[in-house]
Amino acid sequence: MPVGTTNRQIPGCGTHHIALQTLDWDASLRLYRDVLGMHVVAEFGTPERPILILDIGDGSHMEIFAPLPSAADQLVAANPLTHIALATTDTRQAIELVRQAGYAIKTEPKDVQLGSIAATIAFFTGPNGETIEFFQTN
Repeated sequence: MPVGTTNRQIPGCGTHHIALQTLDWDASLRLYRDVLGMHVVAEFGTPERPILILDIGDGSHMEIFAPLPSAADQLVAANPLTHIALATTDTRQAIELVRQAGYAIKTEPKDVQLGSIAATIAFFTGPNGETIEFFQTN
């Protein structure tokens, strides 16, 4: 994945992935994988609710979540964008920067294994209520 070089605040900043809550898993796979040619680079989640990370083609990614189990949860999914993930070479430094700027931290930095991808991730809330993730591939 390309690493950004022009942002002086967040080392290596660029778009890592866009996360999408699907309403129709099979139709989503058909579009993103089969029609648009994105290939699966990681599979995780649970058998009941799989999650895939697809390479868009330039090294950036799309993360798709299988449908939520209940009708009430589907109302939440009416806005399918779940979060924006920014690539960084230092998640811990990036989250400290936004913490110092006064933004609410939703998830402190943690090391995770997402299928075949080892990463350090953290989440915070942006000024419009949007969820933003810092994603460091290890």
